[in-house]
Amino acid sequence: MFTATFKLTRPFIIAFIWLLLILSLSRIALGLWQIERVDSLTAFITLLFNGFRVDLSTGAYLLLIPAIIHPWAMFLDKTQRWISVLRVLFLVVFIAVLFFELTTPAFITEYGFRPNRLFVEYLGYPKEVMSMLVNGHILTLVIVSLALAIISVGLWKLISRYIVISEPTVTSTIKSSSTASLLMLLIFILCARGTIGHRPLNPSFVYFTTDPLVNSLTLNSIYSVAHAVKAMGDEKNAAKMYGKMSDENIVKLVRKSTGLPETAFDNVLPTSSVRQPVYQGKPKNLVIILQESLGAQFVGSLGGLPLTPEIDKLMPQGWGFTNLYATGTRSVRGIEAVITGFTPTPARSVVKLDKSQHNFFTIANLLKQEGYKTQFIYGGESHFDNMKSFFLGNGFTDIVDFNDIESPNFVASWGASDEDLFNQADIELQKSKQSAKPFFSFIFTSSNHDPFDIPDRNIEPIKYTTDQLKKYDDKERSRHKAIQYADYAVGNFIAKAKKQDYWQDTIFVIVADHDARISGADLVPIKHFQIPALILNSNHENKLDNRLTSQIDLAPTLLSLMGIENYSPMLGHDLNNEHLPNRVMMQYANNFAYMNDNGVAILQPDKETKFFNYDFANKKLSLSKKDDELAETALAHALWGSLAFKNDWYQFVFKTNNASDNLVQSK
Repeated sequence: MFTATFKLTRPFIIAFIWLLLILSLSRIALGLWQIERVDSLTAFITLLFNGFRVDLSTGAYLLLIPAIIHPWAMFLDKTQRWISVLRVLFLVVFIAVLFFELTTPAFITEYGFRPNRLFVEYLGYPKEVMSMLVNGHILTLVIVSLALAIISVGLWKLISRYIVISEPTVTSTIKSSSTASLLMLLIFILCARGTIGHRPLNPSFVYFTTDPLVNSLTLNSIYSVAHAVKAMGDEKNAAKMYGKMSDENIVKLVRKSTGLPETAFDNVLPTSSVRQPVYQGKPKNLVIILQESLGAQFVGSLGGLPLTPEIDKLMPQGWGFTNLYATGTRSVRGIEAVITGFTPTPARSVVKLDKSQHNFFTIANLLKQEGYKTQFIYGGESHFDNMKSFFLGNGFTDIVDFNDIESPNFVASWGASDEDLFNQADIELQKSKQSAKPFFSFIFTSSNHDPFDIPDRNIEPIKYTTDQLKKYDDKERSRHKAIQYADYAVGNFIAKAKKQDYWQDTIFVIVADHDARISGADLVPIKHFQIPALILNSNHENKLDNRLTSQIDLAPTLLSLMGIENYSPMLGHDLNNEHLPNRVMMQYANNFAYMNDNGVAILQPDKETKFFNYDFANKKLSLSKKDDELAETALAHALWGSLAFKNDWYQFVFKTNNASDNLVQSK
């Protein structure tokens, strides 16, 4: 049986090795061609090693289905017609891989990275594409076509001679076919996942530099295109869901919502404008702490359960927001709002979308331009949710994650505990303080995340009433303990930070990414979007701010407090100006809510807009009469994100000097 099993798996073992060889040789050639972009031998080795992992995954995906079928086809097809089919399948796979690799140099020359979504999008315009190829890339077209034609002939001979060999003497039995099929299934699934961890391989997993070209070289081109196509399926078009509005009217209404005069906007991007900071001294440092899953329902000072005594104690010591709302229900949506100021859309967060992985506006891009060291600190694996890829491509120059944490004392399912995270953050901030550069550090916690693995600490448990004991099951009470621990950890960190040199001239922000449990019968459960936010150690007076505010307002407000001229496409308000109109927006699955002082408009796919009043005291929605102005404003904001993303209106734009009128758009 061993001999029969080996002979059944042999074609796929050889084909798999050939695919790895082709892709590895192509990557080596491309790496040598772009060697000036690879800054060291270590980087080149990392490029090849990370790329090999992607190639393993790619080869496994390409061969998985025929590998499972092959042993049974050999058992059932005694005339061996399957042999001819398998030769054709292998030829198609090899030609497809070679086609994408052969077209890669021309694509890199044109766009600066491997083929991606643009490669597929252009297929919808065959006339324009063919005209472009004939007029501008005729030599490449001829070379690739001739090379594939010649290679196809040679490949057919090689496949017939060395990979798929007719062996009438090989007899397949049910036992050998079952063994071979199961063996290849297990091997190829493991290779396809690229890891034995609970998160499969993705581009962010293998990215390791801030150079988008070098990062793209760690992929192979067929994988890069396939991943881009998959991501495109998540980029839902808001206009198809909520209704249409002219681009001009959308721009007009979203500009109006900023509270800025029309003269503030320029002609670089539709919403780009210059905002002068309220603080005019030496630019300050910034530390943002994004708290995992911390809704207002768990914060005592916001009327929730008394689970956050440390945050409650800190609220009066800074600029606290009692009526601030998240834009969504996922961490990447919170990152999107806080770091980019981008409005929510029915598509996935821009953190995960292919088109925004480079030159998308973030405050990290802006601060990097201003000479800041920019750093992301996370206790888990930074490739999760594509964070690493997005950050490296958009202004963050340093990533510190689980592998960089020095001797963590407690490791949970999501990585190092919050205490270990903050201990490492303290080390990193001390290093940053010693450098000549100002710094921006973005710290993302994870202890308050299911399954709520936390270290034992002497934290007084909450005392539940009889009704609360009935309301909260064991899992929810475990969540409460995790929230108490997370609050304990952040409180200790702030207390320690106040004694360190880096506290001076550094603004600290504590804000949640989203609430924990989103439930209720409302089209958009607004009460579950309310989150805590607190700015410490700024020049602003210590106060509790009861205005209706959004996560997207934090970025422009912080830049203003830091003394950084805010040139950006952001729609958020600088909350230092107390005369701006109050409004928030929230995306809940496919429903979009826009709330201001006049009411709430909720948009649903293919349905009329519904209008509500929101009772802030009781946190309840009630139907209200139609409001055409509110409906129009809500629709404009619901459509804006998709329109801006599609048209590249949210790119990072940098200044070539200190003059506000001398600007260059990133390409």
